[in-house]
Amino acid sequence: MTRKYFGTDGIRGRTNTAKLTPEVAMKAGMAAGRIFTRGEHRHRVVIGKDTRLSGYMIESALVSGFTAVGMDVFQFGPLPTPAVAMLTRSLRADIGVMITASHNLYEDNGIKFFGPDGQKLSDEVEMEIERLMAAGLEQGLATSAKIGRAKRIDDSQARYIEFAKRTFPRNLRLDGMRIVIDCAHGAAYKVAPEVLWELGADIVALGVSPDGTNINLDCGSTAPQAMCARVRETRADFGIALDGDADRVVMADEKGQIIDGDQILALIAKSWSKSGRLKGAGVVGTVMSNAGLDHYLASLDLKLARAAVGDRYVLEEMKKGGFNVGGEQSGHIILSDVSTTGDGLVAGLQMLAVLAQEGKPASEAAHLYNPLPQILENVRFKKGSPLDDAKVKSCIEDANAKLGATGRILVRKSGTEPLIRVMAEGEDEKLVRAVVRQIASAIEEVAA
Repeated sequence: MTRKYFGTDGIRGRTNTAKLTPEVAMKAGMAAGRIFTRGEHRHRVVIGKDTRLSGYMIESALVSGFTAVGMDVFQFGPLPTPAVAMLTRSLRADIGVMITASHNLYEDNGIKFFGPDGQKLSDEVEMEIERLMAAGLEQGLATSAKIGRAKRIDDSQARYIEFAKRTFPRNLRLDGMRIVIDCAHGAAYKVAPEVLWELGADIVALGVSPDGTNINLDCGSTAPQAMCARVRETRADFGIALDGDADRVVMADEKGQIIDGDQILALIAKSWSKSGRLKGAGVVGTVMSNAGLDHYLASLDLKLARAAVGDRYVLEEMKKGGFNVGGEQSGHIILSDVSTTGDGLVAGLQMLAVLAQEGKPASEAAHLYNPLPQILENVRFKKGSPLDDAKVKSCIEDANAKLGATGRILVRKSGTEPLIRVMAEGEDEKLVRAVVRQIASAIEEVAA
């Protein structure tokens, strides 16, 4: 069965188009509810969301779907994705749902599902949801007496704040440290500044005025320039930029220089290996991880295991190899000792803990290796499969030949947006840029 709705991170698309309408959301809720109705207990689902205008509409449709099959619904309101994953387990829910399109702009939205263990669903379960959505759901409706109830949980943000603070070492505080926190006008706009302030930091907050349409707009982890500029303007010690649902993070040192996911993995690996906390003798990255990270970890006698792009694939590789640290260059960082999914705020706290322990500025502590020149270009397309075109295939082969053994090329279709991502890496930056543009141009011609 071909996937119609699910991509690499749940259901995602332009709101009120074929892939994401209230009807689709209701059917997804009914299907997921039927699959996770197991046993005779009163079943419950928890639902969080980010700050998109369409979140109200999608939430109402999901509530209708879940209650129709007899599930009770706990609604959190705006809350980070990792908080929903954590509270799914804490409240012993049968399923958790986050309404978000992550780092996309407000026109898009999405639905992420978590199982009772707080982890994202497998491909097999997602396919079963799609099968039920296609087959019809009338037979799974609850009787009148067993229709579910819906209830809003008012203290969900406070619960997550306390959870996040507990991941920071008890013997440390952030007193005297000025931190710029950019919440992308998204799900963490209340909780992230509060956590940092309660740990003693002097806070400079950005992206904390959501209006339903400004999420991720020129701010957050996909546009960290505003955060970097404010770090320099305010002479801050550190900067943290989250994305719309706060499962992704990009950071900056006191000079406003970016610290990406690969550098975060390097610093945590070094620190945790030294303290004996690191498991698996290394970390998990993805096929996008810079070769510089690979070389640096090898110098510490640690390994880099590579997974497919997507934080659930990272988590699968972590479980398979016994690792407790993994992540993506884009800023999804999974620390499985404390969380079941990427958590941007918790990753930021771990970085701050290392800085506090070492007593060094971030510019000295967080840039542990020189990354190999790596260029990424995104090409938008409307329909079809540009990567199947003979001209594009030939262009990629030619680019591979030009880079030879000193570099590599990765061309892939995004699982969350209508984009082809073209990445090349090698020792000669000029050549790397040239081959990326060459491939991107060929795709643009086909996709026009």
